[in-house]
Amino acid sequence: MNFYVNNEFSTLKSVILGIGLDFGGTPKIEDVYDPHSRENVLQGTFPNESEVVKELNQFNLILKKHGVKTYRPNNTIGVNQIFTRDIGFVIDDFFFISNVIKDRKKEFPAIEHILSNYNSVNIIDLKDSINIEGGDVIVLEDKIFIGFSNDNDFNKYKVARTNANGVNFLNQFFVKKKIIPIQLKKSDLSTKDNCLHLDCCLQPLGLGHVVVCYDGFKNKDDVSIIQSVFNDKIIQISADEMRNLNSNFFSISNDIVVSDYRFERLNNILVKNGYKVEKINYQKIAKMGGLLRCSTLPLNRSL
Repeated sequence: MNFYVNNEFSTLKSVILGIGLDFGGTPKIEDVYDPHSRENVLQGTFPNESEVVKELNQFNLILKKHGVKTYRPNNTIGVNQIFTRDIGFVIDDFFFISNVIKDRKKEFPAIEHILSNYNSVNIIDLKDSINIEGGDVIVLEDKIFIGFSNDNDFNKYKVARTNANGVNFLNQFFVKKKIIPIQLKKSDLSTKDNCLHLDCCLQPLGLGHVVVCYDGFKNKDDVSIIQSVFNDKIIQISADEMRNLNSNFFSISNDIVVSDYRFERLNNILVKNGYKVEKINYQKIAKMGGLLRCSTLPLNRSL
C-alpha cells in the first residue's frame, strides 16, 4: 500500500485513530507537558479512562459511517496514546516519523505494525536535530504551513515542539512546494498564552475556507500571509475559542467536518458556508490538550 495526503480535506480513506486504554490516569503535576493538562490536574478535572475511551469510540463510529478504514495503535500500558497526529505525518506519498519530545518517545512503536503494510522506502525517519510534530504541519496542495519556534523559545518551553531545523528540512525536501512557517506563541503554564501546535490556531477547509485565530501567532506579520492565501474565505475565531480548541476539528471530505458540539458559533458558520457538521462530545479529551485533529493520523486521502 502507498501513503497519500496532499491536503487536509480530500475524502479520507484510512487513518490511525488514537486509543485511550491504560493511559496511566491522572499524571503527577511534574509530569505534565502541556498547560491544558496542567490546569485540569490542578483543578481535579483530568478525565479518566472510561470517559476518554467513550469519546474515541464515538469518533470511530462517525469515521466508519463515512467508509473510513480506521487503524488503532497497539496498547502500551501507562502511555498516553490518544494524540496520534504528532508522532508521524504524511505529505504526498511520504510518511515522516516525528522527532518528538522525550515524554512521547514510547508512542511510536505502537503504530509500527500498521506502517509495515506500506511501502517502507517512503518512510522517512527524521534526524535528532530536526524536530517536527504532526500537529504543526498543515498541507494545502502546493503549500505546507508549518508552526515552529525560534531557537530561544524551542530551548525554553516544553510546549515548543517544532524547531527552525524542521522548517529548513521541509524546504529542502519539498523543493516544488511553498513552505510557509508561522511562529507560535508558547507558554508551559498558561492556556491563554499558548498555542501548542499550528492546528490549534489554523485549519483550512475543503470549500476554500480557513479557520484561524491570529492570537496564536507570535509575529503579527504572518497575518498578511494568511490573508493573501485565503482572501475573503477567512473565518476568524477568538482567543477564547482558540483556547477551547475550536480550530481542531477534522475534515472527512471536502464538505464533511467533525466538530465538538460545544462550538456552536463556529459550527453554525460552517453550516451556512455549505459544510455538513458531524457533532461529537469531545470535551473530556480536550482537557488533555488536544481535540479531533490531534487524535487522528491520516494515511491516505483521495487524489
